Amino acid sequence: MQFDDKVPIYIQIKNVLYQEMITGQLAPGAKLPAVRQLAVDLTVNVNTVQRALGEMMTAGIVTSQRGKGNFVTLEASRITQLKEQLVMTQVEQAYEQLHALNLTDEEIMASLKQYIAQRGQQDD
Repeated sequence: MQFDDKVPIYIQIKNVLYQEMITGQLAPGAKLPAVRQLAVDLTVNVNTVQRALGEMMTAGIVTSQRGKGNFVTLEASRITQLKEQLVMTQVEQAYEQLHALNLTDEEIMASLKQYIAQRGQQDD
């Protein structure tokens, strides 16, 4: 995994795991790799992985079962909320960047519609 120096590593780890949950690579109830194994796989400190998982537990996205490990929540509504939150974060970033170019909301919407139309034609 390539890390971005501008974003704390534990946040990047959370985002990768969140993406895997949202896309179904990590299904509800799925067991996560052990903390030490994740640290080795990602070539990061164990404490960094533990911090990421700790925040995910606090948010209710990951649950811990003593002696068994960490698991993705079985609550589908939490995963849905997570997806909505991540989508809104991405939309907010795009909006702020486009607004910084002095585009109006109407111009932003028109550009987005145009992009989607072009992208749809490329995918066909």
